[in-house]
Amino acid sequence: MFIKLLILFTFIPILEIYVLIEAGRQIGAIPTISLVILTGIAGAFLARSQGFQLLTRIQSDLQSGRVPAEEMFDGAMILAGGMVLLTPGFCTDLIGFILLTPATRTYIKKQLRQWVEKKVARGEIQFRHY
Repeated sequence: MFIKLLILFTFIPILEIYVLIEAGRQIGAIPTISLVILTGIAGAFLARSQGFQLLTRIQSDLQSGRVPAEEMFDGAMILAGGMVLLTPGFCTDLIGFILLTPATRTYIKKQLRQWVEKKVARGEIQFRHY
Protein backbone atom coordinates (compact mmCIF):
# COMPACT_ATOMS: atom_id res chain seq x y z
CA MET A 1 0.00 0.00 0.00
CA PHE A 2 2.89 2.35 0.77
CA ILE A 3 4.26 1.94 -2.76
CA LYS A 4 0.87 2.75 -4.29
CA LEU A 5 0.56 5.90 -2.18
CA LEU A 6 4.14 6.87 -3.03
CA ILE A 7 3.34 6.58 -6.73
CA LEU A 8 0.07 8.45 -6.32
CA PHE A 9 1.49 11.40 -4.39
CA THR A 10 4.98 11.60 -5.91
CA PHE A 11 5.22 10.31 -9.44
CA ILE A 12 1.86 11.51 -10.75
CA PRO A 13 2.51 15.16 -9.76
CA ILE A 14 6.01 14.91 -11.29
CA LEU A 15 4.46 13.58 -14.51
CA GLU A 16 1.87 16.37 -14.49
CA ILE A 17 4.52 19.04 -14.01
CA TYR A 18 6.60 17.58 -16.83
CA VAL A 19 3.61 17.48 -19.22
CA LEU A 20 2.61 21.04 -18.29
CA ILE A 21 6.17 22.31 -18.86
CA GLU A 22 6.35 20.55 -22.22
CA ALA A 23 2.94 21.87 -23.25
CA GLY A 24 4.05 25.36 -22.25
CA ARG A 25 7.17 24.94 -24.33
CA GLN A 26 5.24 23.71 -27.37
CA ILE A 27 2.22 26.02 -27.38
CA GLY A 28 3.14 28.74 -24.89
CA ALA A 29 2.26 29.54 -21.30
CA ILE A 30 -1.03 31.38 -21.86
CA PRO A 31 -2.57 28.68 -24.13
CA THR A 32 -1.45 25.99 -21.68
CA ILE A 33 -3.03 27.77 -18.71
CA SER A 34 -6.15 28.40 -20.80
CA LEU A 35 -6.41 24.71 -21.68
CA VAL A 36 -6.10 23.72 -18.01
CA ILE A 37 -8.85 26.18 -17.08
CA LEU A 38 -11.08 25.05 -19.96
CA THR A 39 -10.70 21.36 -19.10
CA GLY A 40 -11.59 22.19 -15.50
CA ILE A 41 -14.74 24.04 -16.57
CA ALA A 42 -15.72 21.31 -19.03
CA GLY A 43 -15.07 18.65 -16.42
CA ALA A 44 -17.17 20.45 -13.80
CA PHE A 45 -20.03 20.76 -16.29
CA LEU A 46 -19.76 17.10 -17.30
CA ALA A 47 -19.56 15.90 -13.67
CA ARG A 48 -22.59 18.01 -12.77
CA SER A 49 -24.71 16.77 -15.67
CA GLN A 50 -23.68 13.13 -15.15
CA GLY A 51 -24.39 13.47 -11.43
CA PHE A 52 -27.90 14.80 -12.03
CA GLN A 53 -28.62 12.02 -14.52
CA LEU A 54 -27.38 9.50 -11.96
CA LEU A 55 -29.64 10.92 -9.25
CA THR A 56 -32.62 10.56 -11.58
CA ARG A 57 -31.74 6.90 -12.24
CA ILE A 58 -31.30 6.20 -8.52
CA GLN A 59 -34.69 7.76 -7.72
CA SER A 60 -36.30 5.73 -10.50
CA ASP A 61 -34.77 2.49 -9.21
CA LEU A 62 -35.80 3.22 -5.63
CA GLN A 63 -39.37 4.03 -6.67
CA SER A 64 -39.48 0.74 -8.59
CA GLY A 65 -38.28 -1.14 -5.52
CA ARG A 66 -34.88 -2.03 -7.01
CA VAL A 67 -31.53 -1.60 -5.30
CA PRO A 68 -29.44 0.89 -7.34
CA ALA A 69 -26.27 -1.25 -7.29
CA GLU A 70 -25.07 -0.28 -10.78
CA GLU A 71 -25.69 3.35 -9.98
CA MET A 72 -23.44 3.07 -6.93
CA PHE A 73 -20.52 2.07 -9.17
CA ASP A 74 -21.41 4.92 -11.52
CA GLY A 75 -21.62 7.35 -8.62
CA ALA A 76 -18.20 6.36 -7.31
CA MET A 77 -16.66 6.79 -10.75
CA ILE A 78 -18.38 10.13 -11.37
CA LEU A 79 -17.18 11.37 -7.98
CA ALA A 80 -13.62 10.17 -8.67
CA GLY A 81 -13.68 11.65 -12.18
CA GLY A 82 -14.90 14.99 -10.88
CA MET A 83 -12.26 15.08 -8.15
CA VAL A 84 -9.48 14.18 -10.57
CA LEU A 85 -10.60 16.90 -12.96
CA LEU A 86 -10.17 19.47 -10.19
CA THR A 87 -6.46 18.61 -10.13
CA PRO A 88 -4.65 20.81 -12.65
CA GLY A 89 -2.90 18.83 -15.34
CA PHE A 90 -3.52 17.04 -18.58
CA CYS A 91 -2.90 13.44 -17.47
CA THR A 92 -5.34 13.61 -14.58
CA ASP A 93 -7.85 15.41 -16.82
CA LEU A 94 -7.66 12.50 -19.25
CA ILE A 95 -8.41 10.05 -16.43
CA GLY A 96 -11.26 12.26 -15.25
CA PHE A 97 -12.83 12.49 -18.69
CA ILE A 98 -12.52 8.71 -19.11
CA LEU A 99 -14.39 8.20 -15.82
CA LEU A 100 -17.06 10.75 -16.75
CA THR A 101 -17.75 9.52 -20.29
CA PRO A 102 -20.59 6.95 -20.21
CA ALA A 103 -19.11 4.70 -22.92
CA THR A 104 -15.72 4.32 -21.26
CA ARG A 105 -17.27 4.25 -17.78
CA THR A 106 -19.29 1.17 -18.80
CA TYR A 107 -16.11 -0.71 -19.69
CA ILE A 108 -14.34 0.38 -16.50
CA LYS A 109 -17.42 -0.51 -14.45
CA LYS A 110 -17.35 -4.03 -15.89
CA GLN A 111 -13.68 -4.43 -15.00
CA LEU A 112 -14.25 -2.99 -11.52
CA ARG A 113 -17.19 -5.34 -10.92
CA GLN A 114 -15.06 -8.36 -11.90
CA TRP A 115 -12.27 -7.18 -9.59
CA VAL A 116 -14.69 -6.79 -6.66
CA GLU A 117 -16.25 -10.20 -7.34
CA LYS A 118 -12.80 -11.82 -7.23
CA LYS A 119 -12.00 -10.06 -3.95
CA VAL A 120 -15.31 -11.23 -2.46
CA ALA A 121 -14.73 -14.81 -3.67
CA ARG A 122 -11.27 -14.84 -2.02
CA GLY A 123 -12.70 -13.45 1.20
CA GLU A 124 -10.73 -10.21 0.98
CA ILE A 125 -13.97 -8.20 1.00
CA GLN A 126 -16.77 -9.18 3.36
CA PHE A 127 -20.31 -7.92 3.57
CA ARG A 128 -21.99 -7.76 6.94
CA HIS A 129 -25.70 -7.56 7.43
CA TYR A 130 -27.04 -5.80 10.49
